[in-house]
Amino acid sequence: MPPQSPPPPNADDEARRAHIRSTVLAQVSTTPERRREALREFLGVTRPDLGRDAALALAGNIPPLLPGLHEKWADMFAARLLETVPAEQVALLCDGSEENAAALVLAYLMFLESERMERQIAADLEAFRREHPEMSTTGRNLISTVLGTAESARRDKATGYAKAKKARRN
Repeated sequence: MPPQSPPPPNADDEARRAHIRSTVLAQVSTTPERRREALREFLGVTRPDLGRDAALALAGNIPPLLPGLHEKWADMFAARLLETVPAEQVALLCDGSEENAAALVLAYLMFLESERMERQIAADLEAFRREHPEMSTTGRNLISTVLGTAESARRDKATGYAKAKKARRN
């Protein structure tokens, strides 16, 4: 993770807020390939029944979150950090080192997992869904296709095993 340019030692809260925001956003703004691989791994863990090909197909078709949502959540994190952490500690986290940039990103992930942010994220995603109902239909169709393909592959595999077993008996 490349360190972000640190604010000067005598920086005000706005400069630190901007540094925190840019450090966090640098980590969530990844390449499409990295994003697709992370989604495939997530689907592999949460839905091992899908299989690698189905998980890859699904991951490749999941649209990215709007940058505006990431920016909103990064701003909320920066505001909360500045509100709750002593200024000297925030200054240390904003020194531009890779270690402190990693600590900021880890704190951001923990912030996203908080009960407050789980509610906020759900509300933001629900608002987006209401504004873009066509995305829900597209998503349902995609999931139906991928799950149908995975189920068909499982049936074909089971049929092949049954035929092989029957052939061995005869």
